[in-house]
Order: sequence, then structure tokens, then C-alpha cells
Amino acid sequence: MTTTTRTHSAAPAAEKIKQPKAVWAVAFASVIAFMGIGLVDPILKPIGEQLNASPSQVSLLFTSYMLVTGVAMLITGVVSSRFGAKKTLLAGLAIIVVFAALAGMSSSVEQIVGFRAGWGLGNALFIATALATIVGAASGGVARAIILYEAALGIGIATGPLVGGLLGGVSWRGPFFGVSVLMAIAFICLVVLLPETPKPAKPTSITAPFKALRHRGLLVVSLTALFYNFGFFTLLAYTPFPLDMGTYAIGFIFFGWGLMLAVASVYFAPALQRRFGTLPMMGLALALFAADLAVMAMFAEHKPVLIVGVVLAGLFLGVNNTLITEAVMISAPVERSTASAAYSFVRFAGGAAAPWLAGKLGEHNTALPFWVGAACTAVAVLVLLGGRSALAHIDDHDPEPHSVEEAQAITVGD
Repeated sequence: MTTTTRTHSAAPAAEKIKQPKAVWAVAFASVIAFMGIGLVDPILKPIGEQLNASPSQVSLLFTSYMLVTGVAMLITGVVSSRFGAKKTLLAGLAIIVVFAALAGMSSSVEQIVGFRAGWGLGNALFIATALATIVGAASGGVARAIILYEAALGIGIATGPLVGGLLGGVSWRGPFFGVSVLMAIAFICLVVLLPETPKPAKPTSITAPFKALRHRGLLVVSLTALFYNFGFFTLLAYTPFPLDMGTYAIGFIFFGWGLMLAVASVYFAPALQRRFGTLPMMGLALALFAADLAVMAMFAEHKPVLIVGVVLAGLFLGVNNTLITEAVMISAPVERSTASAAYSFVRFAGGAAAPWLAGKLGEHNTALPFWVGAACTAVAVLVLLGGRSALAHIDDHDPEPHSVEEAQAITVGD
């Protein structure tokens, strides 16, 4: 099997950065949107301490965000196809501005959980249309637009925990207000700089994602992601509690995780995919992640082991997220946006209980959430192996260089 390498050495450096202002405005907003993934990690423990909330209650910040994001992914195509990309982008940004600010003004963890749900809706509307907008407005072809988008994604994922730690060092409210202000700036930039975009000729059907899950290949990949999500969000939502460190320290640790995830997504995944194939590398990456969580469970009282485990997990998750979501795009004979929506719904909405469960188990035994996360990730490997006959065609697929679908896959995965 062959895939493309994400390289762009052919274009002179000056040409790479020559883009319309509208493209840079969307790219800036994309960085802030992707920062939201790990932004709250460093402030989970301070929120619990200052608002008298248990780990399971604080972990609901992830649960509400995931649940609404997963459900909202079913309607983003419908909204965008009827109102256009610009209106959809602006609606997503406006919702994030409002709900991030409200989260910062909250006086109870229940309020923050509710406002994070609203944030999830805004984020779903934004990320579902940001890529298409950048591709449509960029100069120099699709490849250069994809490179810019992937750069925004990587920067956002890597810097989210770092910014959360720095602002959270002042107050746990800081990251929420910071996102609100930055997204407000992005909103103004898009209003001024981004021209109206044409609507698709044919509106998207809201039932299409459900029909797509009838295809066994897509269902297998979606269920695989659902199970490993329990391991993923155990790492993300629970680990700050046994680490029991300051906001700056947690921010830097998860910055390392995000950096490894971004590098593995963009560079390691394509190289390993070319050499070993998609399905074998997906299975290996998941197995290594399960083993990583098991080691963290065995040494849950040893902070150095947890720190190394978190950072290493970024490598395994970066490889898996890219490959599994590329597989989504070709796992069923349906439109790729439809496959993406169906996958996102199963993965996020189905796995929304994972952060709460990890927090609840951790209140009784420090190591138990890691054991459960490892076991669920191992089940994901078994599901993938059991359904490999329905995915046999994936390793015969030769994707287009720098395709929009390639970048969409990485976005959905991360």
C-alpha cells in the first residue's frame, strides 16, 4: 500500500505563507478551537478544590462537552448545507464566546458542566466547516491549504494544555475567559475578512449518518473508537487527579502529550502506514496504548511513571487517531462527510460516560480507572480484529495527495 507523505518542500517559503487574510483569520480561529481539547486539563483539580466537587463531578466537564459534540456532528452538515459555511462558522464562534465566558463566571461545577455542553455545540459547528472554508479561500491549491490547516490543528492541540496551565495559574477561570476573548477576536476577523460562501446544491439529510452505520466496516471502526475512547478520556480527564501537581506542571505535561500527538499524526502515521499497512498499525497502536495504561495502573502512586505514560500515550494516540479516521472515510460506500458524522456520533456520544466513570472509580481506587481504560482499549483491539474482514479493502486504497478527506480524518480523530 502507498500513501502520500505530508511534505511541501517544493514551494518556496515565501509562497507558503502568502494567503488571503480570510484564510489566516480562519486558521487563527482553528488554533483556538483545537486548544479547547486539552485546555481544561490543568484546572480540573483546582476547580474541584475551590468548588467542593469530586473528581467524577469535575470530569463531567468532558462528558457534557463530548456528548453534545457527538450529537451535534449529526446536524452540522444539515446546518452548513442550508445556511452556508460563513454563517455556520460565525454561529459556532459566537456560541463558544458566550458559553466559555459563562463557564468562567460560574459559581458551581454544575454550571460549568452545562456551559461546557454549549461550548461543545459551538465547537462542532465550527470544526465541521473550518477546513472547507480554508480550502475554498486559500491560494496555491488544496495541498497548501491542507498544510496550513494541519499546522493549525497541531499547534492548537499542543498548546491547549500549556495555555490552560499558564492562565490557570492565575485563576481556574482564566482559561475560560481567555478562550472567550480570543474567539471574539476571531469572530470579528471573520465578519470583516471572510466573504460569503455558496451553499451546496443539495442539502444534507439528517438521517444519512444512521443509514451509513448499516455498513459493517463503518460500524466496526466506530465501535473500535467507542471502546478506546474509554482509555483516551481516562488519560485526559482523570490523570490530573493522581498526578496532584500544580496547574503549570500539569500544563507542561499535557503539552508534551499534545506535541507527541500532533507529531505522530502528521509525520509518524503516514510513514508507518506506508511500511506496515493501516489495519496492522491501528491494532499495534491500540495495543501499545492499552499496555501504557496498564503500566500506569501498576504504578499509579508513582508520579514519574504517570508523567512518562501520559507523554508516550500521545505517540500511540496520534498514530491511531489518524489511521482509524482515515479508515472511516473509506470504510463504507457513502459520502465521506456522512461517514465522518456517523463515526463521530458513535465515538463521542457513546463514549461520553468515560470521563465520569473514570472519576467515579478513582474516588475508590487510584489505579482502577487505568485498569478499566486498559481493558476497554484491549476490547477495541478485539473488535478491530474481529471485524477485519469487513475492512480488508482499506489497505488496497491509495489516497489522494493532500486530500481534504485526509485532513478531515485527522480533525475528527483528534
